[in-house]
Amino acid sequence: MNQQPIRGRGASGNPANRFEQNQTELEPEEKVLPRTEFLRDFSKSIVTENNSPDAGFRFSVNPYRGCEHGCAYCYARPTHEYLGYSAGLDFESKIFVKEDAPELLRAKLMSKSWVPETIFMSGITDCYQSIERQRQLTRACLSVLCEFRNPVGIITKNELVTRDIDLLAPMAKLSAAMVYVSVTTLDDELCSALEPRTSRPRARLRAIKALADAGIPVGVNIAPVIPGLTDHEMPMILKAAREAGATMAGFTPVRLPLTVLPIFTEWLEVHRPQRKEKVLQLIRDMRGGKLNDSNFGTRMRGEGPVAENLSQMFKIYSRREGFNSREWELTTEHFRRRGDQLSFELT
Repeated sequence: MNQQPIRGRGASGNPANRFEQNQTELEPEEKVLPRTEFLRDFSKSIVTENNSPDAGFRFSVNPYRGCEHGCAYCYARPTHEYLGYSAGLDFESKIFVKEDAPELLRAKLMSKSWVPETIFMSGITDCYQSIERQRQLTRACLSVLCEFRNPVGIITKNELVTRDIDLLAPMAKLSAAMVYVSVTTLDDELCSALEPRTSRPRARLRAIKALADAGIPVGVNIAPVIPGLTDHEMPMILKAAREAGATMAGFTPVRLPLTVLPIFTEWLEVHRPQRKEKVLQLIRDMRGGKLNDSNFGTRMRGEGPVAENLSQMFKIYSRREGFNSREWELTTEHFRRRGDQLSFELT
């Protein structure tokens, strides 16, 4: 893998696909700034069912595969290997676009087999990554969910979510919409290296404020928390998010499954070499001596003193800021199919 930082990218190269014998080679000019390529995804379904007991949701919609945000730690990177590409720069620069997503979603909700339940946007990759400004597939899917009044939750790192307040606010009045904005760090320089094409921290806080002002339940997701690199920021992130209007909060320690491990390790070598060994050792300390734990139940929180310290810090400071003082539950009671009523206007 390339040992030089690439402007605007989280990965520094293309690690070999674990399912392929041949590795993707970059052209010389692409090693400077790989161009983003958008490919059509011909998936025949759009609603994905999740069987993980610790993910926090059962159904999700992802209009895009791959993510131009380029977060070095992204747990979704290995999914690109199933498409024949690398989890490295390919994941950030070869984006599959599900152009039929709105129609597929409408067909799913019209099906009598669909039992109304909350659908989360961005269960895998961010539904508000850059291409959404042009394609607007996330907005189209939200319009379908509004049409059926099917409850929706959103997780994003992008201020672009505020574009769709006109759809989310009426749904929120029906207790059918909520948004979590992920904030990893408040340090602009670190953010630009770690999450190169995401909205900067202040923009995410502006998004929280705009959503809260519109009456949409909004939370802050401190994820991932990277011990030895970002963990000390947790109290500051919670305070800033609460001041912006967030009422819900959660956190997740960094996970390094499969090909994410060499990509993140190389990111440390390139961007934070003096912290590399400390960060990796702290991750081992909360993963049973390993750099990753894939077991349900522990993979999302870790184990041992390091994980316990993170958990206690979150409890103390989230309580101090008044987070999670009430349960926000989305309801399916307003769900309607075409033919069940004469109008789908939100009232």
